[in-house]
Amino acid sequence: MNEKNLLNYPSRFAILIGLVGLFMILSAVVIMCIAGLMLHVPMAQVVDQINRPENANIARLLNTIASLLAFFLPALVLAILVNRRHPFQQLGFNCRISSKQVMLVVLITFASIILGGALGELNEKIPLPAKWFAAAKTMEDRYREAMMVMIQMRTKSEYLVSLLVIAAAPALFEEVLFRGGFQQVLIGWTKSKWAGIILTSVLFSAIHFSYFGFLPRAELGIVLGLIFYYSKNIWLNIFLHFLNNALVVTSLYNAARHGRSMSKTMDENMPMWWGIFALVLLVVLLRYLKKESSRIVPPENPVIDSFENNIS
Repeated sequence: MNEKNLLNYPSRFAILIGLVGLFMILSAVVIMCIAGLMLHVPMAQVVDQINRPENANIARLLNTIASLLAFFLPALVLAILVNRRHPFQQLGFNCRISSKQVMLVVLITFASIILGGALGELNEKIPLPAKWFAAAKTMEDRYREAMMVMIQMRTKSEYLVSLLVIAAAPALFEEVLFRGGFQQVLIGWTKSKWAGIILTSVLFSAIHFSYFGFLPRAELGIVLGLIFYYSKNIWLNIFLHFLNNALVVTSLYNAARHGRSMSKTMDENMPMWWGIFALVLLVVLLRYLKKESSRIVPPENPVIDSFENNIS
């Protein structure tokens, strides 16, 4: 029997969920210990100290370590269990890529941002019961507080560090877990491209604990899911995810330099009718990407599980 087929998809999903939970607990313990040593404070004061602007660099470092432990390592461990000889290729790391794919991903990024902005406007208009809204607002405020510490960028060097920590690192670690890990498992389990991609996108959005950004992140997850499904190349996903994050970081940096509120910049959305044009453009661009990827990727990838053979 082929080594990579020893674990069925429900088993892979259970293992991946268990690994994520285990590594999240491990990352919390590690982060608290490192933070206590770096800040020279008792464990009880760590959270308060991390959220102070003067400790922004430490917060960025700890966030990167937490993402590595909680996102990257669980997917890598599962990939080793599934395909011991080629774990990184199992996750989608391969060199089959074309300049046309890269160009299309750049265009898809901008179209996705416009659609996400329109969906953000829609997200805010969805009515919620008073208690649910209060809980969502509290969660959003906590998320915003943590982000505002890490996006303190007074100099160009801090801007470059933010690009690395807030844009590049999450792009790598999150794509490995959600597209290289969960999406492959869920498509294989459900035998449906759309079910696997949508379920993964819901998980991807939910893990950020931000109700008011749920729809935009879910939309980004679907776009990233389709790119990975068509290309079988996680580098394209990492590139798009990085561009998306980098544009946000850059806009916040420019806002700070010109004396504008970074908080208001983070809240900016786009008219909902813009989303219609962006959606049409995305459909066209993704079709071109699918066509270009079919020229590069063989019908059956010899390493990554062949989803198409599992889909009716």
